[in-house]
Amino acid sequence: MSLIHATAIIDPRADIAEGVEIGPYSVIGADVVIGADTWIGPHVVISGPTRIGERNRIYQFASVGADCQDKKYRGEPTRLEIGDDNVIREACSLHRGTIQDKSLTKIGSRNLLMVNSHIAHDVVIGDDNIIANNAGIAGHVVIGDGVIVGGNSGIHQFCRIGSYAMLGGGTTLFKDVPAYVMASGNPAIPRGMNFEGMKRKGWSSETINALRRAYKAVYRDGLNLDDAYAPLAELASKAPEVQLFIDSLRASTRGIIR
Repeated sequence: MSLIHATAIIDPRADIAEGVEIGPYSVIGADVVIGADTWIGPHVVISGPTRIGERNRIYQFASVGADCQDKKYRGEPTRLEIGDDNVIREACSLHRGTIQDKSLTKIGSRNLLMVNSHIAHDVVIGDDNIIANNAGIAGHVVIGDGVIVGGNSGIHQFCRIGSYAMLGGGTTLFKDVPAYVMASGNPAIPRGMNFEGMKRKGWSSETINALRRAYKAVYRDGLNLDDAYAPLAELASKAPEVQLFIDSLRASTRGIIR
């Protein structure tokens, strides 16, 4: 049974699963699908087409699935998809995609979007990420898994942030961040890898040392990126985690931070 407050406005074309709770004065539009046991607080607006998975928590004044802020948008049918177990805090804004990309903004599972964070059109976000207060993620950005984006950061459109990377508070990013790399500043520059975080996760010393050498090959040895791939491949043959670093380098389209 769903628990919908009497003041909430639900379009009859919305699909609300069992166990969903919708708070006072929230508005759920047409073509919105909300998965089981999701909690929606008061004064939330969800527009469609939007598909929300199970056990999500969406706090007051969030705007989910609205038209994007792209002047090329002409009302075409585009989508927002959200996975399971996400927490979307107060005043976050999440916009649908555009036909100039794949018509889809997609957010994975178990992400924490803190207060007033903005997810623009055509953004793709993986799983287990933290987007801190007031961060702005511009259109077409791709974020991997386990990434931390510090508060008040700004991410330029089309940037890619590899899995397990970390951006410090107030970072302004114009280029891509490889997997595992910590960055901060305006513009962002590399600050090493999050080796302490790897230790806390129980990663072996062999893996951490291999990633340390991989970082050195790209950022300390004076090699251009093409020349760095050979030593990186040798490291990856012994520590598979290095392959994720290599893949993020190869996926870069804007060039990596230096």
